[in-house]
Amino acid sequence: MRTLLSLHHCIFITHYQFFVWYLLFGFSSNSPKYNYQLRQFSTLMMKITHRNIVSIVEVAVYVPCLLTAIFLAIRHGFGKSAGWYFLVVFSLARTIGPSMQIATSSYPTSTALYTGYTILQSVGLSPLFLATLGLLSRLLESINRSHKALLSTLAIKLIELVLLVALILGIVGGIDASDNLAKNGGVYKVPTISKVGSALFIASFAAIVVSTILLSFSVRHAEPGEKRILMAVAMSLPFLLVRLIYSVISTFSHSKLFSPLSGSIVVLVCVGLIEELLVVVVYEGTGLTLKKISEHHVAAGSEPQNRHQHVSSTATAQDAPLARKPDNILLKIAKKTIIGRLVMAIAPNKETDLEMEQRQRFG
Repeated sequence: MRTLLSLHHCIFITHYQFFVWYLLFGFSSNSPKYNYQLRQFSTLMMKITHRNIVSIVEVAVYVPCLLTAIFLAIRHGFGKSAGWYFLVVFSLARTIGPSMQIATSSYPTSTALYTGYTILQSVGLSPLFLATLGLLSRLLESINRSHKALLSTLAIKLIELVLLVALILGIVGGIDASDNLAKNGGVYKVPTISKVGSALFIASFAAIVVSTILLSFSVRHAEPGEKRILMAVAMSLPFLLVRLIYSVISTFSHSKLFSPLSGSIVVLVCVGLIEELLVVVVYEGTGLTLKKISEHHVAAGSEPQNRHQHVSSTATAQDAPLARKPDNILLKIAKKTIIGRLVMAIAPNKETDLEMEQRQRFG
């Protein structure tokens, strides 16, 4: 609260300096355009609220986070770990959403701005949960190179599917609530479809906690440097829980303190925005310390110890370039999308089936 008051005080001083400068030098200017611009600036400064100040701070903070997330996605690869990809999506949402909220000061009757801000504010949990699953997926791959983990890749993909459904329900519910805003006399009422999405978020968070616990039993088999992923996820889970509780209360409760549009700005900052930022900082800080996994390292780490399996895996590695040639451009694009990843995870993989057949033959 002191930070908000300090920012508001700084803006007031800046406005006062411009006003004094106008009194000293404004009357000597004969430019009507200059006087009109100064009046517009003074009017805009008078309209700035505490929520606008928080939005300005959000944009200033998440622009560097967005650049860092893009760097991590390029460094580690979009296809190897979806966690960095979803951090890019979340940073974009936390940059565009506050910008739309700031724009409502100039266009207070624009329903589209309020709709976009509300939707981007409410669906922030989904990219963070998906980023968490991306990190757990990378840790699972590291463990499976030398040991069979208790958690399967299919389980993580199913949780991602549930989160995708919850994200869609949240977007549709936000649009419906904004459309009914005028009918409800300017009161924001959460529709039933948004409540279903919140219930799916609760189930997904419980599944993420269980997945983290299961991986903790096998984390000692992870490669050097990869064990810190479990620590980063474990540190972020309490913050995600607090953020989830805020989202659930704002969805199921009728308290004005948790209203997405007119709720308490102090509650929003202390229970929602700070927790999100801490999770992003922990994940991006961990990503900067992780090593880049090369294709050769992945292939070497997955080689079996059995002699016959070693020969078969070598032959498969030699034939891999020939098998990858028929890949078309549409398949490569599909692998970089959320829905495409889920479809590829559920669909059978010919290379995996061939490897399993060779293992059974030589085993």
